[in-house]
Amino acid sequence: MNDKAPSAWLSTPPDPVDVEATLVALQLACNDDALPEATRELLQRAADALRTSSLDAESAHRRYHALFDAVPDPVSIIDWDGTVLDLNKAGMAAYKRSREEIVGRPIHVLNPDLPRDHLNPVWESLDRGDTYVIEVTNMRSDGSRFPVEVHSAGFAHEGRKCIVAVARDLSGRRTAELRYRELIESIDKGIVVQDAQGHVVHANVAAMRMLGVGEGQQLSDALRPDRWLVLDEFGRELPPDRLPHQLALNTGKITGSTVLGLYHRDRRELSWLSVTSVPQFPAGGDHPEQVLSLFSDVTELKRDSNLFDRAQALAHIGGWDWDAGRERLYLTDEAQRILGRVPALETLEDMLACLNEPHRSRLRHAVELTMAGGRHLDLELQGTHPDGRVFWVRVIGEVEGGESLKSRLTGTLQDITERKRAEESLRVQARTDPLTGLLNRDAALSEMVSRLDDPERAALAVLYIDLDRFKVVNDVLGHAAGDRLLCSAARRIQRAVGAEASIARFGGDEFLVICDTSDDATRPERLADAILETFGDSFRMDGEEFSITASIGIAQAPFDGVRSQQLIQSADVAMYDSKRRGRNGWQAFTPELAEQQLQRLQLETHLRRAVHNDEFHLVYQPQVDLGSGALVAVEALIRWRNQSLGEMRPDRFIDHAESTGDIVGIGGWVLQEACLQMQRWRQEGLDIPRVAVNVSYRQFLGEDLASCVAAALADAGLPGSALELEFTERVLIEDAPDTLRTFAALRALGVTLTIDDFGEGYSALNYLRRLPIHGLKLSQLFVQGVPDNQSDVAVCQAVTGIARSLGLSLIAEGVETEEQRRFLLQLEVPVGQGFLFAAGLKPDDLASYCARVGVLRAEQQAFPFHREGGSTSTPAA
Repeated sequence: MNDKAPSAWLSTPPDPVDVEATLVALQLACNDDALPEATRELLQRAADALRTSSLDAESAHRRYHALFDAVPDPVSIIDWDGTVLDLNKAGMAAYKRSREEIVGRPIHVLNPDLPRDHLNPVWESLDRGDTYVIEVTNMRSDGSRFPVEVHSAGFAHEGRKCIVAVARDLSGRRTAELRYRELIESIDKGIVVQDAQGHVVHANVAAMRMLGVGEGQQLSDALRPDRWLVLDEFGRELPPDRLPHQLALNTGKITGSTVLGLYHRDRRELSWLSVTSVPQFPAGGDHPEQVLSLFSDVTELKRDSNLFDRAQALAHIGGWDWDAGRERLYLTDEAQRILGRVPALETLEDMLACLNEPHRSRLRHAVELTMAGGRHLDLELQGTHPDGRVFWVRVIGEVEGGESLKSRLTGTLQDITERKRAEESLRVQARTDPLTGLLNRDAALSEMVSRLDDPERAALAVLYIDLDRFKVVNDVLGHAAGDRLLCSAARRIQRAVGAEASIARFGGDEFLVICDTSDDATRPERLADAILETFGDSFRMDGEEFSITASIGIAQAPFDGVRSQQLIQSADVAMYDSKRRGRNGWQAFTPELAEQQLQRLQLETHLRRAVHNDEFHLVYQPQVDLGSGALVAVEALIRWRNQSLGEMRPDRFIDHAESTGDIVGIGGWVLQEACLQMQRWRQEGLDIPRVAVNVSYRQFLGEDLASCVAAALADAGLPGSALELEFTERVLIEDAPDTLRTFAALRALGVTLTIDDFGEGYSALNYLRRLPIHGLKLSQLFVQGVPDNQSDVAVCQAVTGIARSLGLSLIAEGVETEEQRRFLLQLEVPVGQGFLFAAGLKPDDLASYCARVGVLRAEQQAFPFHREGGSTSTPAA
């Protein structure tokens, strides 16, 4: 590193004393005869070179300072570490400091606000060969600040990396910019600045006023192109590329005064402007970076011209003028066209005659009030053309003039027929179910509120209709077929109801029928019977035939509710009671049903808290070898003991928990508790091979079931083979990748997978062979009828055959008699459970049971149909 003081790096020439002494020494040596001639000549050349170099250095030093100080802006030379090496006169003047106060000190003396690492981005740019430009605020010796724009460049001096920084004082430019902005805002001409993409960058106060931009309104929103219709001076719509600002951007030339018509679609106002657009170029650029448009409002000059009439025609706006003193009406051509009358209308009564009642009376009354009190009128009115076509017109008017008899009423007529048609279409769409074409939920509620608020129409009944087994069809055939089924069901309801009631699709597979009971008290029950009758015929979808029935609940006002939600809730309660009674029927609401509904709400409230309050416990029903009676496994069955409700069996609360979603939390608790109990039995020396746990379909869909099972097994320290999961048939019809992945993950844990109550639901055999399951459980609905009921015998034989052909194990549920046991053994069903062997037992009682009958260890169990590899089409997990 050069160890010179910073101030001596270039600003000081070589020391003349040192140079002169060296020259004297060299000259003496040259005159020393004792030295060889060649040596003396060499020393002479060195002396000449040193003398020349000293003169050159002094001349270069003078030139450097002459140039350095001639620069009008402050210039500083800065070392690589930020130390100021030199400063020109302009800098000393700008900072009001001497060179000695700055040179040799860090750059922070000029700008104390700089961060410590401020040179990092500077050197990064300079090392790339770029210059570095930044705007900062520097400080004078008196503490005052002033803005500067600093341009920095790098160079090397005697192997040292240095920076030359030129600071341009921006104070004058800032003042000029401020005055420019003040001028822009105070001028009475509108000014809009747009960037190269046409986006508005700035608009002055006059422009905001002329364009109708309100206080607080976003400029970009107010000037959106879709809000405006732009016309040329002949009233023709201008394409975007012909607008003055766009022409100026595209050509780079000034677009002279151009007359434009601006029609605001929302406010329905037309104004005319004279616009001049000036392109603005960046420094050194050849394409405009923005455009400034200057405009004046020339609407007044255009009001009575033919051009204005043309613009009104394009915007479907006409003008009208009624001279009250002379009782004369003047209409522009467009206004005449809107009203559709020939010859021209001449009086106000002629115009009123074009309107329908009560709109005619409304306009007459509004005109009278306006003329009497100087009010402003703004009405939307309906009329009829001579050919019978209905039209809608918006009439706006205000008084001009002084005395009443001489006053004039002027305004506009706008054809709003298309808008009214669109509004009506939207209104119909808003009230219509898009799938079935019936009323939708909102429309049904609105109609009920309207009728209940009218004492003369308040006597009504609501039929709440729910399609039975619709979800099964929807799941099996898909949503498209389900939609077609809903449409077919809607048509059947329409045929049954006819014109006696309003029909709405209330949501999903639920429909509402709203009927009047004032003239026929039996109408609700009669319509319900007609609806059930029309559902008597099967539905055919995609080559399949389905028997879809309906469950109907009936509620009547005012007996079952005086508000719409009350009536619907009452009808809903009655509908669910109809389902409970066996479906395919109707049920009228009664106070007893209301009490049952209250009990269900209480049940839901207590059920939500049951897990937290430790109110559940498990009992375990043995699964036994039908031949020996030895225990093979146990099934965990949940019981609920509540302080208020008492002992609750699963059939009292499981379905409710399924519908509310509480079953997910309850099922998780059952899984954890069953695994922990297995651990306790094993610690006590009771080696029960496996515990079966029922898994809700909601658990299967609503959580990461495989992770939950793995966690429960890990917490209890159990292998996967100690757990069996029983699913309902519904999982068979979910042939989704997630379903297959979940089953594969469970099999990978070693868990046994079984389909519970097989045969009760829609047994999708195609899906059964594709899922990696281990076994089936034969439903007790079929077991209870054997061996006497031939239908049940046939079903049991069929299920056994399916299990045998697919290599699945089979367990029979609900075995209660010795005859049933023998029949199942004849079918080679190896395992069963039921009251013949034991009901659900408490953990301690199960230990006693096992001591009595024995436990068949896993390696001793033989399942003739069990397939170790899972499905024939799915590899074992």
